[in-house]
Amino acid sequence: MTRKTQRPQKAYRNLDFLGGPEARILRMIAEYLEPASRFRRFEVEDTIVFFGSARAMPSEKAAAALEKARAALEAARRPTADLREAHESATRAAAMSRYYEAATVLSRKLTQWSKELANHNRRFIICSGAGAGIMEAANRGASQAAGISVGLGISLPKEPMINPFVSRELAFEFHYFFMRKFWFAYLAKALVIFPGGFGTLDELFEILTLVQTRKSQKPMPIVLFGSEYWDEVLHFDAMVRWGTISPPDPGLVHRCDEVECAFEFLTSELERHYLTPRRSRRGTTLTPLLAHPELGK
Repeated sequence: MTRKTQRPQKAYRNLDFLGGPEARILRMIAEYLEPASRFRRFEVEDTIVFFGSARAMPSEKAAAALEKARAALEAARRPTADLREAHESATRAAAMSRYYEAATVLSRKLTQWSKELANHNRRFIICSGAGAGIMEAANRGASQAAGISVGLGISLPKEPMINPFVSRELAFEFHYFFMRKFWFAYLAKALVIFPGGFGTLDELFEILTLVQTRKSQKPMPIVLFGSEYWDEVLHFDAMVRWGTISPPDPGLVHRCDEVECAFEFLTSELERHYLTPRRSRRGTTLTPLLAHPELGK
């Protein structure tokens, strides 16, 4: 074909254009529409979201790492600072591993409960950020109960691949944090917040702000799991004393230290708000997304 008769490239096939700054709005829209299409196809309309540290590891792996670090420390005639730091790091990881195990068990129990609901039709699907640590544990627990689970991943320079326990059809990778957060918040009917770092705090306060300001008008039970950690990291009572939040605001979260506590609270709240006759209809509809009354205007 000569150049004179060759057809020009269509804009939506021009990868240089689509990857450039002029097409940023198209990429944003794509991260809204493509997940919506997939969620609709697989009938996922509400989720239980798990947040927490990507650094938490299974107890067996953490115990092995601690034993290796301890042996290296004891074998050294003059332990170096690096050996001591490795041992301290392994000790911290071993302590954190209990949260990985708790997240796995809680996710499994919630998935089993969901599957036993009358006409459950994929209600209350486990959702995570698709990465390692607590996210992996959440997806692992759902997999152990032979349930599907969602993974909303994000492209980061040092972020590992999506964990292997996310259902393949419901594995996503986002470029824009705000679109990923939209899907966390939009489908969520409950949250479980395990110990975590900046990302976990960001996600927690994003949801708390939406609930506190009534921008999200749907009932949203929130479990803060692990008092030993959260009592040291977060001081809501101090915020009340300083007048930066209202006295009822700390009640937006329910604190738990045991899987059974979290399970009983979440299932009772979900049954009360979403499974009673007056709310037996699905709390979320994907058509049209932006018109849903529980999201506010």
